[in-house]
Amino acid sequence: MNTSLTEEHKEKGTTLGHLKVQELLDEGAEPLKLIVLAGQSGLSRKIIEKEIHRPGLALAGFLQLFSFQRVQVLGNTEVHYLRGLTPSDRANATKSVMAHEIPCLILPNSNKPGKELVEEAERAKIPILGSEHSTTDLINLLSTYLDSRFAPFISVHSSLVDVYGSGLLITGRSGIGKSEVALDLVERGHRLVADDVVRIEKKAEGLLIGSSPEMIRHLIEIRGVGLIDVRRMFGVRGIRMQKRVEVEVRLQEWDDNVEWERIGLDQENTSYLGVEIPLVRLPIFPGKNISMIAEVIALNVHLKVYGFSAAEELEKRMHEKINRQNLRRYLIRDYE
Repeated sequence: MNTSLTEEHKEKGTTLGHLKVQELLDEGAEPLKLIVLAGQSGLSRKIIEKEIHRPGLALAGFLQLFSFQRVQVLGNTEVHYLRGLTPSDRANATKSVMAHEIPCLILPNSNKPGKELVEEAERAKIPILGSEHSTTDLINLLSTYLDSRFAPFISVHSSLVDVYGSGLLITGRSGIGKSEVALDLVERGHRLVADDVVRIEKKAEGLLIGSSPEMIRHLIEIRGVGLIDVRRMFGVRGIRMQKRVEVEVRLQEWDDNVEWERIGLDQENTSYLGVEIPLVRLPIFPGKNISMIAEVIALNVHLKVYGFSAAEELEKRMHEKINRQNLRRYLIRDYE
């Protein structure tokens, strides 16, 4: 069975759409060790794809399948190929590639662009960036960065806590007590990822990663008390920057007219960005220890990973008992 949150708890999923080269330079200056080598006037160009391309064949003249709309990385192979050409051939190869609307070129290994490449970059206003990383390291780091920036995401009004290594997304109507449950779990030794607003990104097929917006990171709002800085109060043991979202715990007021799950054979699911995760509807009333039940839910997630389900075990025992009783009746009838 599938279900999803109402619009008051769940904003429409979206993607970044594009990324300016200047943003890549600003955000990647330290981890990617990027510097501008040429084409400063083209830093407003937009990167619209997360994939990376190495233009070796394009420089050799094969342009039919040239993915020019992607970030171009000129590794040692491309650089040494250009250096081995005659000045006229190098100029022609450079012009044919730079005639396309390339967002930017990056030269790893602290390589420097040739005169022809610099001239064409300035003319076409295409930024050339340099990095001291090796080609392999740069591509790995850049791919990870672009995957994150272009990943589909959704913002959910909820709390996300790492409980025994399982990411519990605590949802429910405003004021029902999500933050209080999250704070109690942190006090019990678990780790807060986000409160009030959880940003969920689809990193890969079947993988959801939750994090907090930077503005409210590590903060919990408790009505009547105000904001609490979890990192300062509980230390680094009480926080996480991000966590995989593995199960949703939806807090709901107790209703005698609702048929709550008693055994657990019928697993209910919810969907975020097309990825289904288990959903546990948890009825609450005064005196009920929600935090302890949340810990049990997290541990139960681990048991299911290892193939154990208490509900299925009970069903198996019942079937075995029924089969034994049927066999006994058959033997007694046959003896008589």
